[in-house]
Amino acid sequence: MATGKDKIVSGEYYHVLNRGNNKQNIFIDDRDRVRLLFLILYFQSSTSIYNIGRPVSYFVKHQMFNKSNDLLEKILKNRIIELVNFSLMPNHFHLILYSNKENGISSYMQRIQNSYTKYFNTRHNKSGHLFQGVFKRIHIKNNEQLLHLSAYIHRNPRELSQWKNKENKYPWSSYQDCVGENRWGELLKPKIITGQFSSPKEYKNFVENSGTKLNLEKEHLI
Repeated sequence: MATGKDKIVSGEYYHVLNRGNNKQNIFIDDRDRVRLLFLILYFQSSTSIYNIGRPVSYFVKHQMFNKSNDLLEKILKNRIIELVNFSLMPNHFHLILYSNKENGISSYMQRIQNSYTKYFNTRHNKSGHLFQGVFKRIHIKNNEQLLHLSAYIHRNPRELSQWKNKENKYPWSSYQDCVGENRWGELLKPKIITGQFSSPKEYKNFVENSGTKLNLEKEHLI
């Protein structure tokens, strides 16, 4: 298992997670969730993005971001990480990332957390650290670990009573993008996982029936 002191190398997959400081919630409402989701999707390169509040407001009304194709092409051409999957929970989040550049994940996460913390504290009249430390990352060593981590991340929303057994419809994870239409196009690249199953239904069955949390905890991989 990688630790926070291990070097992040290019060409490898990592499980990245963080939670609220003192386990506090990191979202007050859906606008906060949309804000962090935008950062996770659009900060994959170092491209500067201004007026983030506009696409966030557009999403709140229309359930989609309205950034230009030129910006999208620039991000895809220069990205330092690739986003494989994600899940946003009330007081924490999980990502699987592919590192395109040495320590690219560190730059990506630092930019996301700094931007979101500044936004959150300003909007909700708070101060201080929102997240518990920098972030935790675990080097994914093999394909079995990759598949079980993906299932674990996509099962996470069942911890929420209103989403138990409806995780594939939870709007704040990439599960529905893996078993239905990918809402985010090339900004989300789950093919390394979904391509190993004959159909979306087969992946869904794997997620629902996997004893993934027990296996990962046993191996100290989450």
